[in-house]
Amino acid sequence: MLINLSGYLIDFSSPIVMGILNITPDSFFEGSRCQTADKIRYRVEEIVRQGGKIIDAGGYSTRPGAKEVTAEEELDRIILALEIIRENFPEVPVSVDTFRADVARIAVSDFGAAIVNDISGGELDDRMFETVANLKVPYILMHMKGNPQTMQQNTDYVDFIPEIFLYFAEKVNRLKQLGVNDIILDPGFGFAKTLDQNYELLAKMNLFSQFGLPVLAGVSRKRMIWQLLDATPGESLNGTTALNMLALTQGADILRVHDVKEAVEAVKIYEKFKEFNVQDFKNSKV
Repeated sequence: MLINLSGYLIDFSSPIVMGILNITPDSFFEGSRCQTADKIRYRVEEIVRQGGKIIDAGGYSTRPGAKEVTAEEELDRIILALEIIRENFPEVPVSVDTFRADVARIAVSDFGAAIVNDISGGELDDRMFETVANLKVPYILMHMKGNPQTMQQNTDYVDFIPEIFLYFAEKVNRLKQLGVNDIILDPGFGFAKTLDQNYELLAKMNLFSQFGLPVLAGVSRKRMIWQLLDATPGESLNGTTALNMLALTQGADILRVHDVKEAVEAVKIYEKFKEFNVQDFKNSKV
């Protein structure tokens, strides 16, 4: 699978790592918060040095119960980051993490963002799909019900996995009708899903390959780890690496992470593991 990213074709024959850049004061993982120019510059340099291929910049925390942020404040935060990246790391593609069409439009048109990452799948701004179509950039389509303030009360499903399938099928069809061809699917771990639902989703994530589109897994330091392990987000690096490896075995093409070095290492180990599969053993003589 390929996507066109700022004129360059990104090949997913090997999974890639997307590094998280939170320009927020209240993201759920305190260690990821970058609010000053120096911290943003250091974080971007760290992502690049450790092997991250895409930077995902967000100015609105989407943790459960997050406070509302005005579009103006969100955009100011994102512009600060995009200007620093453009000045210091112009070759690195940036994904703008926003559900607001105007923020996406300005970030792409005026400040060089290359991807729009929308947690709401167009549900929180009905202009988003047309905006992405006009911008002609890849779009990360995530599954969520409700919004960051209400999503944890929206975990009831009649038929969990088929409902997510239908959600993606309908929205992919709408996007393609508008001319958006470079679509990445994000099942939305932690968004309107219980602990058990998150693990069921992970176990069945390979089913989404039927869409023929790249799949992103964003499990980094999330509640599905620290709630299960009776820990904190800060204590969830080992659990994150374990889930990243499971996501790779279930077909993840992109790992969206706080800890880039560890995720890149997981991909390297996974790629080596794939060289020696079960079929080889079955066909060999012992």
